[in-house]
Formats: sequence, structure tokens, C-alpha cells
Amino acid sequence: MTTTEGSIDGRSDGGADGRVVVIGDALIDELRTDEGSSDHVGGAGLNVAVGLSRLGVPTTLLASVGDDADGRSIRDFLDEHGVELVATVNPLGTGRAVSLRVDGEPSYVFTDAAVDRGLDFSPEQLDVLAAAPLVAVSSYPFDDAALTDRLLAVVGDEPRRLVVDPNPRPGFLPGGDAQVTAFGAGFARVAAACLLVKIGDDDAALVTGRSLEQWQDALLAAGAGGVLATRGSDGAGLLLSGRDELRRGISAAEGDVVDTMGAGDATFASIVSSLLADRRDAGSVDWADALGRAMDVAAATVRSPGALLRSPTL
Repeated sequence: MTTTEGSIDGRSDGGADGRVVVIGDALIDELRTDEGSSDHVGGAGLNVAVGLSRLGVPTTLLASVGDDADGRSIRDFLDEHGVELVATVNPLGTGRAVSLRVDGEPSYVFTDAAVDRGLDFSPEQLDVLAAAPLVAVSSYPFDDAALTDRLLAVVGDEPRRLVVDPNPRPGFLPGGDAQVTAFGAGFARVAAACLLVKIGDDDAALVTGRSLEQWQDALLAAGAGGVLATRGSDGAGLLLSGRDELRRGISAAEGDVVDTMGAGDATFASIVSSLLADRRDAGSVDWADALGRAMDVAAATVRSPGALLRSPTL
């Protein structure tokens, strides 16, 4: 049975100050190259939480982390970046993603501990969720119907405060078509309760076998408040119900593209920060400005190694 711990960074009392909560994975990226291997703290959820903190947003991360040396590395990294951790302690240990780079793009093999990334939604976690003005979710096990039900039960309320990036990586879905279908169905149920969802062209191909535009339209029809659709080097588009789609290309920036890992997480963090500034009302956000800032952040992030959010002002 899992247990829960709280790791406080000294800036909050576990949610009473209305910190944004991120639910997602926190793991060790084991990067292998011809020159050898190196370990880096990572995970989509962790990247988003750290990115928000770097943008000045007080943030708490809920994630499954082992009580081991890798877990201590994650806790130290989060403490360094001012992110509070309220963890479900994973009895399998801290997850790892063994990654290889092909033309700069990462591919991953996940350990069992990384795949088993669900939360126990302990009283401590429920407390911080109850106080959060926004809840951002990245890389959640939507293929698990019970965990999807639990997520909806604790944060799928009104007014909408749920923002989700499903981040469906093949290594998290080893069960083939049946598991992929279950993931898509679980995400669709959650999307209907969301203020905003983020999807990408690779996500659409993996989860639905349809185009990004077709999936975007289906999610809006199912009740999602808005869809942020990312298209890699072609930038991103934002579509709200009843409005024309707003598109922005990746911003111009000095220097070469070094590493695309983390660009999507940085984009998501920037958009979440914009929603928070506008008090969670997607209709009142200056989306031209918000999308432009997100593309600035993406452009800066890919010009430095690793997944740490960068921006022209950081």
C-alpha cells in the first residue's frame, strides 16, 4: 500500500495560499549516448511544475515518487526550484525513463515504477487540491478507469479549474490498442470537464488515429472549454467554442535549436500562468498575447539543453 509524505519548501502551508497544483509524473531521465549515460531529473508533470515556479507562480506538485536515492534527487531538485512536493510514495521506487536521441528527438523506455504513476489522493493531497485556483495535469494514467474517476471526483467540479495535457507516450501504453483506446476514452471524459486541454499532432496520431484538427473538433464538441493544439516547429493554435482559431508560429530567437525536449511542457506552463493571471476565465484571456508569450518560451527553451523552461526574461 502506498503512503503519502509532504515536502515543504518553506513558502506555504500546503495549499492555504492558493498555490497552483500540478498532477503528473516525476522521474529520472537516463540519457544514453555513444559517449555513455547520464541521469537528469525529469518527467512531464515535474517540468510543468518547475516551469510555473520559474514564471513566478507558487506551485505544488502531486506525483508518485520512491523513497530512494532517485527520489531524494527529485526532492532536492524541486526544493532548489521552489516547488512544493506532496508525494504518493511508490513502493516500486522512483520511476526511470531510459532515453535515446535520434536526430535530437527523444525516445523512451519506462520502468514499471514510472508506468505505475497513479496517486493515492491522501488527505494531504486533497487539502492542497481543495485550495488550488487551478489544477494542471500532465501525463496522467487515463487508461486506468478508477484513477480517472477519482480525478474527476476531486477536481472535476464547477467552476472549471482543470487544465490537462494528456501527454500520451507509447512507453506508458505497453498494452497495445486496447490500452490506447482506454486512455483515449478516459481522457475524453476528463476533457469534457476541463477549462482547457493541450494536444499535439503526435498525440492525435497515437490516441485517435485521426488528424489533430479532427480530434480538436471532437473534444470541443464533447464539452472542453478550449483546445490548445501544438504542431511542433509550426507553432500552436488555440480554439475556443464559437471562435475562430488563433495561430502563432514558433518565435524567432538567436542561436540554434539544441534540444526539443521540454518545449511542450514549457508551452503548457506558460499558458497555465496566463490563465491564472486572468482568474481562470478562458473567455477573458488575451489569447493573442498569451499564445505569443508561450511561443517565446518554447523558442527559448529549445535553445538550451534539457527540459528546464527558459524565456527571454529568464
